[in-house]
Amino acid sequence: MPRIENDIKLDFKDVLLRPKRSTLKSRSEVDLMRSFTFRNSKGSYRGIPIIAANMDTVGTFEMALALHQFTLFTAIHKHYSVDDWSEFASKHPECLESVAVSTGTGDGDFEKISAIVEAVPQLKYICVDVANGYSEHFVHFVKDVRQKFPSHTIMAGNVVTGEMVEELILAGADIIKVGIGPGDDVNQIFHCFQAP
Repeated sequence: MPRIENDIKLDFKDVLLRPKRSTLKSRSEVDLMRSFTFRNSKGSYRGIPIIAANMDTVGTFEMALALHQFTLFTAIHKHYSVDDWSEFASKHPECLESVAVSTGTGDGDFEKISAIVEAVPQLKYICVDVANGYSEHFVHFVKDVRQKFPSHTIMAGNVVTGEMVEELILAGADIIKVGIGPGDDVNQIFHCFQAP
């Protein structure tokens, strides 16, 4: 039986990130570029770690083209077909380093994601996305994706507790989607975990 927690919970709107003293003279000197080496895939990434969510209206090929020029990342929504992916890859191969192919965990999703990755082998990132990641089925799906694609970097979520973040990392995820709410993906963030 689930446990009810009555203590106060904080959301993004309740928290202020406390600034630190800086040696920079101007905000124009800020460098947002970051490098990551992922724990499970052992893959690496260099860019600005801002990811456009895989919503139907946001995670599009058009968005990926626009954001790629600024070294930003796009998780592409799951409604594109294998043919759509093949066409995009042939026209814009330079964008494949900054996009993730997304999947749900329903019937036929594993087969579809496998077909897309087979058709576009340059893809390095897979986003396993559900509204609420607190199910054994979801964790097993992430494990299955990790087993089939050992060198791909896997994003998984959505969760909000440290325990579930840990479970997804142990299941094979490299990046965790954090945030469960009323469908407002603006509040979702991705957490990256570097290899030790």
